[in-house]
Amino acid sequence: MTANVTAVTDDTDGMDGVDGLHGAEGVEGVGGMDGPPEGRWDDGLIARRAAERAARPVRPPRPVRPPSNAPQDGSDEYDGLPPGGAYGGRLRGRLDALRELVGLSRTRLEAATLAEAGRVLDEAAARQHLSARHTVVAVAGATGSGKSTLFNALAGVQISDTGLRRPTTSSPIACSWTDGAAGLLDRLGIPGRLRRRPAPLGFRDEALNGLVLVDLPDHDSAATVHRDQVDRVLTLVDAVIWVVDPEKYADAVLHERYLRPLAGHAEVTFVVLNQVDRLPGDAADLVLDDLRRLLDEDGMALGEHGEPGATVLALSALTGEGVGELREMLGQFVQERGAPARRLSADVDGAAARLRPVYVADGRRPPELGERARDRFTDRLAAAVGAAAVGEAAEREWRRNAGKSCGTPWLRLWRWYEANRALGAGLDPISGQTPAEGEEEEITARQRVEQAVRTVADDAAAGLPAPWAQAVREAAVRGAAGLPEELDVLAVRAGVPRGRPPKPAWWPAAVLTQASMTLLQIFGGLWLVGQIVGVLEPQLLPPVLVMLAGIVGGPLVEWACSVAARGPARRYGQDAERRLREAAAGCGRARVLDPVSAELMRYWEVREQYVAVTGLSTTGR
Repeated sequence: MTANVTAVTDDTDGMDGVDGLHGAEGVEGVGGMDGPPEGRWDDGLIARRAAERAARPVRPPRPVRPPSNAPQDGSDEYDGLPPGGAYGGRLRGRLDALRELVGLSRTRLEAATLAEAGRVLDEAAARQHLSARHTVVAVAGATGSGKSTLFNALAGVQISDTGLRRPTTSSPIACSWTDGAAGLLDRLGIPGRLRRRPAPLGFRDEALNGLVLVDLPDHDSAATVHRDQVDRVLTLVDAVIWVVDPEKYADAVLHERYLRPLAGHAEVTFVVLNQVDRLPGDAADLVLDDLRRLLDEDGMALGEHGEPGATVLALSALTGEGVGELREMLGQFVQERGAPARRLSADVDGAAARLRPVYVADGRRPPELGERARDRFTDRLAAAVGAAAVGEAAEREWRRNAGKSCGTPWLRLWRWYEANRALGAGLDPISGQTPAEGEEEEITARQRVEQAVRTVADDAAAGLPAPWAQAVREAAVRGAAGLPEELDVLAVRAGVPRGRPPKPAWWPAAVLTQASMTLLQIFGGLWLVGQIVGVLEPQLLPPVLVMLAGIVGGPLVEWACSVAARGPARRYGQDAERRLREAAAGCGRARVLDPVSAELMRYWEVREQYVAVTGLSTTGR
């Protein structure tokens, strides 16, 4: 029993109670299934498979993938954080685009929406001023997973406390293989008393030079401050080694809170199945395969067959089995010096994914303010300002003026009488409406203006993400403030033309002819009166014919003038309608369409920056 207790004491963070002892009673099976008593694996599917093969074959270590941003021409420079500390190449362009994107979006999006992008930019600025020769790797895991023992095994010396007490690790502990990592450790908030060095110089693995290993508290600790420390440090390190054991590798907290959200960081992630010495035969392979399945369900790419992704392997920190393979992989990983850039690139990817809903919509067409929408808006404003009615009024005024000049005096007298009667009845002699009807039409016109603004804003916002659609609508509403009043002023200035309409060239001749017809009527009447009173010789037919010529000729001249006036009157009315329509369109364009177009242009600017952040070359939605 003493030997067993000693074994537990040496284990990383230990295993919960005596259940973790080799051959002890109540050994927990894979994924938390209870095994048979007395620690025997003599039943079930795993036992049958394990019986087929007594020893697990030794797999050769998988070569570590070269950096995803490494050049293909064999040169030593790559797109990442070079020894000088400045980001370059594609990553630098993405960071610049993200910075520009945040700057352009601050007045359109809420601060909480841009918080993650701002954090990534801050971390990128902070990391590039620190040592590029060091790679910070955190060792994270649950209670009893053995992460502290693995930490000590990699360091080659007892640094982190292990044992049965929970939680064993209460604060992050760092081990740096080389000097110059003080700034990185200050950034992690690790005090000097918790900074260590690995085994003596003669026993160190030189391949790990530049490695800064950090042992984190348990991510499932009952102490909230421990979990907060884990969450804080995980956002600052360059890579993470997740240590899981056969009992908790499928823990929902681990997968839902950490592995699944960090699936995009697969290239800087190691997932280690520890304590495989507790699993006989093929059991370790089966658990490892199930772990790979869970990681695949989490969306984490696995670095197999030379593909970029997470490194997954099995080991026993207690016996040392597989630790050498992990040490070799870490050595190659550290010597590449590409982890900071890969981690930052994954952070940018994550920030871009979170921002996608506010920059990319699922609309079927790109947001734009096309000519059709502009024409519809102009038509609605023209209807609201009464451009058509103004044109008709101008046409009637032209005809009325023609009637005054070319009409018979008796018809003009009758029209004068009708106009005076309309004024006596309280009607507008031109429109024929009462003042109440005019006020009602004015209210209707304001409603038409508001509807026109809403419609054009909806047309422009169609296909935009919600924040930018709201910005477009707000721009339209701000521009529409005071628009009805300005349109009223335009209706007065550019409405029915003041003064008399212009006269065509044939007008004087028509007026002279109508005057001649009137003179004939007067002459014939005087001639007839003179015959009646006996002043002139009685001769009835000539004066009657003269009078009939004037009486019939006057209406004929007026009718001919009205026919000849239709074309000029129509053109005069159309010109008046066009002028008012253009004035209303110019007012609406300056107040509504231009601000809306500016918002759309701003959206396309940030959209281009977002595409640059994602690293895509496509310009589609």
